Amino acid sequence: MSAALKDELDRLREGHLYRSRRVVEAGQGVHLQVDGRRVTAFCSNDYLGLANHPSLIAALKRGVDKYGVGSGAAHLVTGHSAAHHALEEELADFLGRPRVLLFSTGYMANLGVISALVGRADQVFEDRLNHASLLDGALLSRSRLRRYPHADSGALLRMLGEGGVSLIATDGVFSMDGDLAPLPELAAVAQRAGAALMVDDAHGIGVLGRDGRGSLDHFRLGLEQASILVGTLGKAVGTFGAFAAGSDALIETLIQRARSYIYTTAPPPAVAEATRASLVLVRRDDWRRERLAELVQRFRRVAGQLGLPLLDSPTPIQPIVAGSAERALAWSQALEKRGILVSAIRPPTVPEGSARLRITFSAAHSDEDLERLLEALAELPACEVA
Repeated sequence: MSAALKDELDRLREGHLYRSRRVVEAGQGVHLQVDGRRVTAFCSNDYLGLANHPSLIAALKRGVDKYGVGSGAAHLVTGHSAAHHALEEELADFLGRPRVLLFSTGYMANLGVISALVGRADQVFEDRLNHASLLDGALLSRSRLRRYPHADSGALLRMLGEGGVSLIATDGVFSMDGDLAPLPELAAVAQRAGAALMVDDAHGIGVLGRDGRGSLDHFRLGLEQASILVGTLGKAVGTFGAFAAGSDALIETLIQRARSYIYTTAPPPAVAEATRASLVLVRRDDWRRERLAELVQRFRRVAGQLGLPLLDSPTPIQPIVAGSAERALAWSQALEKRGILVSAIRPPTVPEGSARLRITFSAAHSDEDLERLLEALAELPACEVA
């Protein structure tokens, strides 16, 4: 087996698809010490700049003093603390949904929700660019997974006419392209077909909508249009974990059936306390979202003048398409030599021929940070790498 594994690893290296970890030597932020070198990072999902905020750090310390470090057990045994319960209630109030259920990660949330709600006799319709966790959730459920062309509600409607349906699942903001799903159209299709609509808003919560309530609120859609909302807490919220939000019946069903909720240790209560502190800032600090919008607008204007191949994204996710994995990797390495950290995103994360730099902005980025990024991008070796 070892020889076969080595051959596969060699194949990945030759195809410029090998992935390597970096060691970050200090707390999260836009300026990092990585592998012994100071860099400015434009690849984090800490959109609001909260991951190292003093209020969150203080809340985490208070939580440790009160609850200790570990939760000790699954939520359904002795792991569901008062901190977890309070966070669920505060998230439900924030999102305007009857109830919320915490999960350890966004991946586990999508696996648990989909596999709890559908089975062999059902169909799940998903956007072709959905996050891997949504696709894997459908596969784990043993339902029939059907994928419609990206953001094409018309194609979805035609596919729905071919047979029964149970669930339509989509990202709210697509993590590698940065564009928004056409949620009003998808909601109309779901209602016409009698299907449930599930939205994974990992990259919308905290960034879009009133007070950062996400992409559904951005389009003024509620529980009646999208009955299942999933979100993460490790991106704009700046902590760790995830949640599912919906009706009382939905949450009770997940408590009884979602295996990735039932059979895993609950997150540390102290993290829930830090998230409660973060939620206050998410709701209050509109200036963080305003700053993000300003950075994105300025970046897109100048990048357009430079002729960079941008995708059409209104969010803090700003991809620059390189095409080949080799070119994307060369661009990333060229930026890193100038102290700018931007990851090269390559297949299978994105389709063949669409490798890219995935630039992400944080409200903590300064005007000087943006200028340094644009100067470095202007000098990318655009033609040297095929």
